[in-house]
Amino acid sequence: MNNVFVYCESEEGIIAEVSLELLTKGRSLADMLNCRLEAVVAGVNLKDVEKQIMPFGVDVLHIAEDSRLDPYQTLPHASLLINLFKEEQPQIALMGATSTGRDLGPRVSSALHSGLTADCTGLEIGDHEDKKVNKVYENLLYQIRPAFGGNIIATIINPDHRPQMATVREGVMKKETRSAGYKGEVRMLDVNKYISPEDFVVKIIDRHIEKSKVNIKNAGIIVSGGYGVGSKENFNLLYELAEVIGAEVGASRAAVDAGFAGHERQIGQTGVTVRPKLYIACGISGQIQHRAGMEESAQIISINTDPDAPINSIADYVIVGDIAEVIPKMIKYYKKNTK
Repeated sequence: MNNVFVYCESEEGIIAEVSLELLTKGRSLADMLNCRLEAVVAGVNLKDVEKQIMPFGVDVLHIAEDSRLDPYQTLPHASLLINLFKEEQPQIALMGATSTGRDLGPRVSSALHSGLTADCTGLEIGDHEDKKVNKVYENLLYQIRPAFGGNIIATIINPDHRPQMATVREGVMKKETRSAGYKGEVRMLDVNKYISPEDFVVKIIDRHIEKSKVNIKNAGIIVSGGYGVGSKENFNLLYELAEVIGAEVGASRAAVDAGFAGHERQIGQTGVTVRPKLYIACGISGQIQHRAGMEESAQIISINTDPDAPINSIADYVIVGDIAEVIPKMIKYYKKNTK
């Protein structure tokens, strides 16, 4: 009761990266609140799934194994969480801001009248004073996310209803195990206790998943372009540089909206969150929506004609100039120095 819960997505017994990242964050939140971290996973081929989950410091793992729970469907998974949460009464519930989490989270929070903050970029524990009723709330979940088109950072709280629910996109939180030998309790759930037969009315006959050909999230080096690149043709310079230095090409939302690059390359609040060793920002102004998706990069180089561009404030190195002049020189001297 009043513990921190993480819903772990699984595909054929493999836990999603975003869920492992949330277990790391959930463990730190549970430590601050002096409570247990619990996880729930539903699907098939879940034998030994605790070996993937327990090292992140999970105290209790709830497993619902049933062939009808894989692939994901809204009704059965929602009923499972709604009834489990009614029984366990968690104070915090976290899930990934994936297609699954975006479908599941609102349904669960609506049924429990708890509220939900989507696409959080930060989660913290803190107090809140409501001066209107002269009341102080302690140990609330601060749900932090950009708002109003990214012009402000909003801190959202849910003082009166539980669980406090939030979704977080993949890559926002760091993934770190607590201990390889961490021992927690495994509870096997009776699926029929939590899910009614009517929830399985829809059957998936066939499913095809097209794997992404772009692997921005795991790239060690990213060359990213913004609206300042100027055109789709100018983006070819970024591809040339990326090919030479072994990088992947990314883009800001403005560049994607302008048709300079495909949506699968979009980095930022409405795209992918990345943490490369090197991030080269070309013609990117650096509004907060974009920075939310790349500011954890180990090293940032900004190439921009505007010396006062917001991206420069977080860059380790700033090159003031036109990418049409700067990038060919970078390619030339990189090749020269690697011969």
